[in-house]
Amino acid sequence: MTEFATAAIRLENLSKQFKDVIAVDDVNLEVEAGTLVCLLGPSGCGKTTTLRMIAGFEDPTAGKVYIGEEDVTQMPPYARPTAMVFQSYALFPHMSVYENVAYGLKARRTPRAKIPGMVQEALSLIELVGQDEKSPSQLSGGQQQRVALARALVIRPKVLLFDEPLSNLDAQLRVRMRGELREVQRRLGITSVYVTHDQEEAFSIADQVAIMNQGKLTQMGTPIELYRRPADRFVAEFVGLSNVVPAELLESNAEGASVSVFGQEIRSHQPPKDPESPISVVLRPEAISIVSDKDSGIPARVRSLAYIGPIARYTVAVEGDGTELIIDLSNPGPDEFYEEGTPIQIELPKEVPALLS
Repeated sequence: MTEFATAAIRLENLSKQFKDVIAVDDVNLEVEAGTLVCLLGPSGCGKTTTLRMIAGFEDPTAGKVYIGEEDVTQMPPYARPTAMVFQSYALFPHMSVYENVAYGLKARRTPRAKIPGMVQEALSLIELVGQDEKSPSQLSGGQQQRVALARALVIRPKVLLFDEPLSNLDAQLRVRMRGELREVQRRLGITSVYVTHDQEEAFSIADQVAIMNQGKLTQMGTPIELYRRPADRFVAEFVGLSNVVPAELLESNAEGASVSVFGQEIRSHQPPKDPESPISVVLRPEAISIVSDKDSGIPARVRSLAYIGPIARYTVAVEGDGTELIIDLSNPGPDEFYEEGTPIQIELPKEVPALLS
């Protein structure tokens, strides 16, 4: 397909208020040209409103939207170099696949002679050649989503926007389609912003993930950075499973810190932001182990076991204060299954990437 032009996106102090509700609160965000950034967060956090302001479907209460070096804040949607792929596909049921894909070209007054070739290029890109005369009702959900993608790509936008595009598909198809979307985005090198509430989806396709909560951009980074170095308790608990437990600060300096958790010392190469505030440590379930040595472990008792394919997921209670922890044992052997009520010994990691304060 013809090479795509692409552009960076910059949001400056972007806010949106609906009556008494602040949906987006002073968001600053930069998306590098050619990358895919996911806006991730719980329902009502402001991610879709942010996307719609980039597209021009919502006017900001304050702030600016730049695409490349151009301020597009006051520009109508049809004049922006963007295209949106919607959750509902938004295909015209009375039109064929060809007509759906060609619609945007006709609306932009593309010369008639160029339209057939551009439509076929788009259909080839999403592997639907030969399906152009079918109606949307004759296609599967995955095929309909591909047509919606082709309709967005055919106008050759500089920025591609996705509003939870896979949420209507079943689980297995969703996994396959997100791989296909990512492969197309990489092949074209088109700047993309992708909204989802599905953490696994965001982490599997994004170059960077921007986590939003209550209208604010809480933290942005690679999936590894967000998982290993959460900026605050919300990110720590929202990203993956986590045990956030209080810790006693033993030592802190520029090179790191050491804390005590259940009497065991844990090191961190990153000191807490505020050593004077209460300190917590993030213990990921896979970092805690069950040990046989009664002298070295921390006494605990099994509350429950959930067997999830290759993982045995335990909820255990630490003896003494009753703190509950989640522990994941990968590929457990026959002697690594413990019934409810079984006393066990657990061992915490010697180091953690970051501390919360």
